[in-house]
Amino acid sequence: MERNARAAKDGHPPPPYLLFLGDVPLQPMAKTAAGLLQWRPELCVGKLTLPGCAVEMDIPEMTPKEAVGAGAKTLVIAVVNPGGTLPDAWIPALVEALEAGLNIASGAHVSLSVFPDLKDTAARLDRTLYDVRLPKMTFDVGDGVKRAGKRILTVGTDCVVGKKYTALALEKALRERGVDADFRATGQTGILIARRGVAIDAVTSDFISGAAEWLSPANAPDHWDVIEGQGSLYHPSFAGVTLGLIHGSQPDALIVCHEPIRRQLLSLPYPIPPLKEFMKTNLDAARLTNPNAIIAGMSLNTSKMSAQSAEEAVVAMEQETGLPCCDPIRHGAGKIADHLISVLA
Repeated sequence: MERNARAAKDGHPPPPYLLFLGDVPLQPMAKTAAGLLQWRPELCVGKLTLPGCAVEMDIPEMTPKEAVGAGAKTLVIAVVNPGGTLPDAWIPALVEALEAGLNIASGAHVSLSVFPDLKDTAARLDRTLYDVRLPKMTFDVGDGVKRAGKRILTVGTDCVVGKKYTALALEKALRERGVDADFRATGQTGILIARRGVAIDAVTSDFISGAAEWLSPANAPDHWDVIEGQGSLYHPSFAGVTLGLIHGSQPDALIVCHEPIRRQLLSLPYPIPPLKEFMKTNLDAARLTNPNAIIAGMSLNTSKMSAQSAEEAVVAMEQETGLPCCDPIRHGAGKIADHLISVLA
C-alpha cells in the first residue's frame, strides 16, 4: 500500500473530478477549476469549498461522500495558493475526501506526500496521491535535431494572457478542419485537461528544452502539435522557462498572445514590451532550432473589454501586424487555424 501513499509514478488522476476550491479569497486563484470547467466540463461533478471561499463556479456544491455517489474518482485541488503549498486548514477536508473514497490530485510545487495525515490516510485506504506538477521521469538535454511533424507554440507578452486557452482553442479549430492535431500541455491545469503532458516550470533548467522535445516528438508529416506556452521572454521572473520551451518545441509557427489593455507586467513594475520588438525577439529565439519559424497569428485576451472594444482591438491588431487576429474565447480560433493551414500544410 505504500506505493499508493506516494505521488503516482505513472498514469493520471482518474475522472470524474470533485473540484476543491478551499477558502481562497480571489476568483483568479481558481484558474485550474476555471480551465477544467471551460474545456472539460464533462469531467467535473461538483465543487467543495471551505468557509471564506470567494470563488464563484457554476457547478453544484458537494461533500466528498456526495461526489463519490455522483461518480467522482478524484478530488482535484483546483486553486493556487501563495507559496505553492497547502494550508493546514485544508488538510482535514482532504483527509475526509480520502476517507470518502477519493484520490487526490494537486498541481502545487510541494508533494502531497510531505503531509503526514495525507500520506498515512492514503496508505491505509489504498488511495493515490497525484502530484500533477512534479515530473515523473527524467529528461535528456535538448539536442535541437530536426524532427518530423508540425509544431505550433503560443507565446505571451506577459503571464496569464491566454496561452493555454489559445492552444486549446486552436487544437479544436484544427480538428474541426480535419487536421490531425494534439494539444500538448506544459502546466498543471493543461495536464489535467489533456490528461498528459509535463509541467515545464518544474523541470531542472538544463533539461527544459529536452523536456519540450520529449513532449512533442517526431511525428507524421501531417500531424500538428499545438504546444501550450509558459511565461514570457519579457518577464524577468520566467523568461528562462520560456526560452527553453521555445528552443525545445522547435516551432514551425508562433501564435502571439496579448491583452490589449494591459500596460504593466503582472507582479512586476516592468512595462508590456512594444509589440514589434516582442515579435522579433521571439522569432529570433525560435529560429535557433527552426530557421523557418514564422509568426502566424495574434490571439487577444479581451475578457476585461466590452464587445465593441474587443472588435476594435482585433481590427487594429490585424492592421498593425498584417496577421489574422481573434479572441479565441469570444470568436474561436478558426481564423488563425485557416491561416496556419494555408501557410504550413
